[in-house]
Formats: sequence, C-alpha cells, structure tokens
Amino acid sequence: MRITARALLVAMVLAATVAAGAPAADGKAKRAATPRLKAFASCAGLIGYARRHVPPPRPVVGPRFPPQQVPVSGGGEDGSGTVPPAAPAPVTAPDSAGNDSSTTNIQEAGVDEPDIAKSDGTNVYTLTDGVLRATDARSPTPRVLSSVRIPGSGGEFLLQGRRILAISSGGAGTVLTEVDVANPAGMRVVRTLSVDGEHISSRLTNRTVRIVVASVPRAIEAVPLPGPISTGPQVVADAARKKPLRARRAGWVPSSVLRNRRTHRTRRRALVACDDVRRTPRFSGAGMVTVLTVDLERGLPAIDSDAVMTDARTVYASLGSVYVATAGGWERGDTSIHRFDINGPQRTDYRASGQVPGELLNQFSLSEDKGVLRAATTGSSGSDSQSYVTVLATRAGRLEKVGQVGGLGRGERIYAVRFIGDRGYVVTFRQTDPLFTLDLADPSHPTVRGELKLLGFSSYLHPVGEHELLGIGQDATPEGIQQGTQLSLFDVADPAAPRLLQRRALGVSTSSEAEYDHHAFLWWAPKRLAVVPVSDYESGRPTQAMGFSVNRDAGIGATGTTIETSDVLRTVVVAGRLFTLTGQGLHAYDLDTFASGPLTPFPPG
Repeated sequence: MRITARALLVAMVLAATVAAGAPAADGKAKRAATPRLKAFASCAGLIGYARRHVPPPRPVVGPRFPPQQVPVSGGGEDGSGTVPPAAPAPVTAPDSAGNDSSTTNIQEAGVDEPDIAKSDGTNVYTLTDGVLRATDARSPTPRVLSSVRIPGSGGEFLLQGRRILAISSGGAGTVLTEVDVANPAGMRVVRTLSVDGEHISSRLTNRTVRIVVASVPRAIEAVPLPGPISTGPQVVADAARKKPLRARRAGWVPSSVLRNRRTHRTRRRALVACDDVRRTPRFSGAGMVTVLTVDLERGLPAIDSDAVMTDARTVYASLGSVYVATAGGWERGDTSIHRFDINGPQRTDYRASGQVPGELLNQFSLSEDKGVLRAATTGSSGSDSQSYVTVLATRAGRLEKVGQVGGLGRGERIYAVRFIGDRGYVVTFRQTDPLFTLDLADPSHPTVRGELKLLGFSSYLHPVGEHELLGIGQDATPEGIQQGTQLSLFDVADPAAPRLLQRRALGVSTSSEAEYDHHAFLWWAPKRLAVVPVSDYESGRPTQAMGFSVNRDAGIGATGTTIETSDVLRTVVVAGRLFTLTGQGLHAYDLDTFASGPLTPFPPG
C-alpha cells in the first residue's frame, strides 16, 4: 500500500466516524478516541461488503433504475497540492506572473487552481468549446500560435512550465489530457487518461497536481429488464455473481484508460487497487472518492491513486496542508474535515480528522495560519440558525477544537468569508448584511471585534490594501429583495469599528459571475484596478467587463467598460494591456482608458 493512498483514505473515511471527537451543534466538544479507517484485504472482501450494504431494490416503472434511490457518495467542490515547508502567505495570490502580467485569482499564494485562461507572461492559454489555444499576447497584433482539441466537454486546466494538464468531462467520467507546450506554436497532446467519476477539484503546487474525482460504481447503475419493471442494483448484483472476480471488481472499483498519442498504445486498468480502498466502520454510501497524484515533470499516468467509500465536498489547500471536508458527520448537520501533509512533492500523508458544527459555504470558509485551521460554518437547530468560527489544531491524530466563537448572524447564513492573517471577515445575510470582523490572534480565544450592518450583501471579499476590503455582491431593499450587483469598499483598519467607505450599485437588473466564481475577478494592484464581468438581463447585451479604480480616499471610480459581441468569460493583463476572453477570441484594451485595441478571433477548432 502506498503511503499516499493510506494517508488519504484514512483521512476521508475518518470523517464519517469522528463524530465522537467533534464539536456538536452547540459548539461543545465530545471527547472520544478517533476510530481508524479499515482497508479491504481483497477484492472479494470489497465486493461482499458493498453488496451487503446496498439496500434492497425498489421496483420502479421505466427502463432504468433511478440512481438517486441508491445512497452513494459524491458531489463537491475544491482540491489540493504540494509545496515546500513554508508558512502560507496571509493574503491572496500574487498580482502578477511578471512585472506586467496577471495570474489566475486564487485563494492562497503558491497553490494554483484550474481555470479556463492562464498566462505565462508572454502567451495567453485559453480553453473554450473544447479547444486549447496559445495566443502570443506581447505582439502589437496578437495572433493564435497553435491549438489542440481537448477530449470531452467543458474543461479547465493547470499550467506548469512546459506542461498543461487539462481536465474535462467525458460522458460519465473525467478526462485528463497532458499537453506539451514547450513550443507554443506547436502544442501537442502527449497522453490522455480517462477515469470513472466526476471531477470535484484539483490543485497544483510546484510540480504536483492532485485531482479529486467522485464515482458511482457501475454495479449499482440500472440494467433494464424486459418489460416495464426494473429491479435495479439487484439485477446487476445477481448477474455479477456469475462473472469472474476481475469482471465483478470492475463493477465496484472505478477504472481508467491511458492512451499514449505517440505510441498509440492503450492501457486499461482499475483506477485503484482493492486493498487501496478504505471504508468507515459505518456504511456511508457505495460511491467512492479517488485522489490522483500527478507529477507534471513526469506526466500521466498518476504516480499514486487511492480511494475511500465516502464523499468530498470542499477542498482547501495551504502551502503545507490540504484539507478535505465531507458533507455531514455522524452528528447530523456537522461537517467532517481531514488534514493531510503535502510538503513532499510525491507524497500525501494523512495527519488528523475532526468535525465542526454546521456546513461550509465554500473553500474560503477554511484557512490555515500558524499551524491551526480556522473554519467558518452555519448551523441550525430547528428554525434557528447561527454561524461559527472554529479553530482546530492537530493533536495525536485528531483535529481538536481549541477555540470557537458562535452566535454570528442569528437567523441568517454565511454569504462570504475571508481570512487574512490573524483576522477573519464573515458576511451573513437574510435581510441586511452584517460584516463581522474577528480577532484570531489567540487560537484559543477567537473573538468578534466589530460588526457593520448595511443593505444587501457581499458574496466575495478581496483584500485591496493593507486595511481595505472590496466586496462584490448584491444590493438589496430593507426587506432583503435583491437589487443587482454592487461593489462595497470597507475600511477595516480598526477591527472594532469597520466602516463602509463607498458602495457602488451597478443596476437593478445586473449580476456578475465574480459573485460566485472568484476566478472571474481580476485585481491589478499596480493600477489599483478591479475588473468585474457584469451582465444586464434587461439590456440583453452580452456580458461586458467593467473596470473600477479602487482607492481608500477616492473610493470606487468607473474606469471603463469593454465592448463585446459575446459574453466575457475572463480578463487577463499581459504586457500592460487588458485582454478579454470570449467564445469568439481575445480582445485587447488599453489598461488606462479601456480604449478598444486589436481583436484576435479564434479560428474554428
């Protein structure tokens, strides 16, 4: 058993079983030993266990058995990576790939996240409509250098040196495509790896990518019987008993297919070995979460793969740790969290598990600082709800609660979170938007220092100065009725008395992708410029990119708006110019005036 495999599986399955050592909804910790995950000794043991725990079939009318009638794990958001043993930066990602080029807007410096557009400082790489393109962005008239078609649909990618790893959907599975970009004018696909399961999220640190996929075993998918009645998983289970062990294993363990474009060889194998699969003491679904570790210097296939019968909903990574959160612990409504050490470039070592009350909003709900984890959650008891910030430290294999503050936004839920060093900022909303400021300097005594109430809410918070936050969200009436996208500039120099410096509403019928996808937001610090994609459903115009100068004294000022004939998907700065990505191409603009420059159309893929 590989160390990476065992570590990861231990963490994820512990999630479902550590309720005894996790904080309950009232914030009081229960003390008990953390149970260990159990590994399957053989494929026969795995198959027998799965069959025993899949519930009896329920006859349904129709050609297929609805998958949702079978409890399986899956779904989720976010990933992890590997890094040198350094403390994570307290703020957001670097503002540039060089002195004059931007990078993807990420949560933690040094922990890259997949997206549809990235720049190496000279070229802009984009993935739209299944085509990966390299565009020379430094030329006076930018041009597409080369393009390759990426298998599957949708997709995003990670860029490291001479390699791109594209991640797309392929039917009921995920397709990983390794692309050699050493010569941007002649990009070529090297290998593809097709795996069973839905891509949850990925992270890249240094040269190592970790990819999380969740799969539903084929053995519990429906096989229709002649006539109107299908008995679902029992049909498959009965049929599987008559097949050889290898074929039966394929029904319960996800598989993979590696294709080498140079040699034209194809290799099919199980994505994970049966003895690399672990489970919780209590059955938590027949679905599997598999974590693949890919060294981009070596390329595909993965150097490690491990699985657990559980789910993965949220993944957060710092420079030294990755945390995987699963929906619900054994205490109903709780969230289980598992910590892994990712300092080694080819290792993922499990360290500890714990629980927090309530549910996470997204990856920004988690943050590691000085060796402790901060988690912001919303929990409910009956019709009442409140939010918490819980601080957890690794102690003897457990993520143990060392401090907690609750009572945030009673009757409301969290809409945005940002942790920056020793401070935390939490936005809750139902009718008004309280912005809470928290002092986290003492992990054992996190405290709410201040509260600012205003109409509407922010759903994304971005640091734009030493003591300023820019919020992107929705304006709202006193009754809580949303009134369109708004930008809010906050002064948080005095955490006991946060102030609203300025609020700028963009229109009653507007919305922005940046409200729910931080990759759509661009902050260009050298010019204190925020670029936000804005849609206006009343005008019927495509999504445009709007630029705003953000200054503590001058507030939020309009810089300009791009003119596009199709929706803006991303914005990138290269060589002092602003580029908008649409499905039709890359459009260059003057960074100071937003005056339109050359348009580089994308030829058909």
